Amino acid sequence: MKKQLGMLLGGVALMSGLFACSTEGSGSTDGPVEIEFWYGLGSEAGNKMEELIVEFNESQDEVVLKGVSQADYSETYQNLQAALASNTAPAVALLENSTMVDLAGRDILAPLNEFMDTDESFEEADYLSVFMENVMLDDTYYGLPGYGTTQVMYYRTDLFEEADIDADEAFSSWESLLEAGNKIIEETDASYGWAPMWGESNLIDIAQSNGGLIVNDEGTEVLIDSPEWVEAWEFIRTALHEDDLMKINSGGQGWEYWYRTIDDVINGSVAGYTGSSGDKGNLDFDIIDSAIQPGMNGNPAQPSIDGLVMAIPNDLSDEEKEAGWKWMSYFTSPEVTADWAQTIGYIPVRESAMEVPSYVEFAEENPYLMIPFEQAQIGASAFIDPTGNQIIDALNIAADKVELENIPAEEALAEAKEQAQAALDKVNE
Repeated sequence: MKKQLGMLLGGVALMSGLFACSTEGSGSTDGPVEIEFWYGLGSEAGNKMEELIVEFNESQDEVVLKGVSQADYSETYQNLQAALASNTAPAVALLENSTMVDLAGRDILAPLNEFMDTDESFEEADYLSVFMENVMLDDTYYGLPGYGTTQVMYYRTDLFEEADIDADEAFSSWESLLEAGNKIIEETDASYGWAPMWGESNLIDIAQSNGGLIVNDEGTEVLIDSPEWVEAWEFIRTALHEDDLMKINSGGQGWEYWYRTIDDVINGSVAGYTGSSGDKGNLDFDIIDSAIQPGMNGNPAQPSIDGLVMAIPNDLSDEEKEAGWKWMSYFTSPEVTADWAQTIGYIPVRESAMEVPSYVEFAEENPYLMIPFEQAQIGASAFIDPTGNQIIDALNIAADKVELENIPAEEALAEAKEQAQAALDKVNE
């Protein structure tokens, strides 16, 4: 009987020990801290991220990082909120700037100032201000820019040459590009002159490049139904639905619509598209080149310059937070941010990346690599929605109405204005 009791107690002790290991996880000090990193990247960017995770793990023995791929940025945000509620959140998540601000405003993300102050390798002044200014709330940093992105113009050089189109002239304005697209359709086998990317982002850029603003300087009035917005969005609706000069791909899972748009340009059925600076890894630059977005009606180009942000949930152990910071610091080091930019095409977040010899040499040999960085010098900082993304959501709904349902821009934007203004008024109460 005593022997059986001893075996039972021993089994209970063993199970207790195993349970402790499973719940403490990365909190143990006996070995490396194990953490997860969630990111919503597709294709080549996802492959490169996996490569960098392996290199990080091999570079040190204090942290074991496991990458967990999501369908896209939106799914990462949605899954993160669910994980926070169930205490299964990762140590680091890659978020859009606007969603990071939303989470930080709800005290969900960990402040990073202490990590910045104690990390000797961290140089705040070396990070591009266009990205750093949007990860701070009330003098506290809640995220670290992982990389910058902006929407640039990609076009088939052979189709432009076949139609005797001068690219510089074509990209001098949206009006000139529409004329060039019409000529390409007439004189080549291409079915469409251009493909804007589905969603509100491209349309926001065009409206801003027509002199439009999302809200007034005081932050009290939504301006998305102004003549500048209506004219810009109607320009695209007409090109899509009445003149058949442009094409839109929509739907599918994750980034599926994005890659269908790229495929249309690769196979020559569309002469060019507006896409991410991170599309570089999916394009053949023997037949494709890129250009900065144009302005409209004589207005200067004002495309959005956005940052993708790495952030740490607040409800984690100190060890997990420190391990997460080590990964973030590694990813944004000059050499790694330069490697990431060189491979994928995103904008490096460090000034010193421009001095990394391999990056300098590659940029000299491949001038298209510098287009996103050059556009970042003239573009507008991405809009940070003070309503928890309700203004952007309203624009997203309006974009579908214009791009997919052929609803006049004036009507779609008036409805969006009403919804967005109500949300802004509530914030300003």
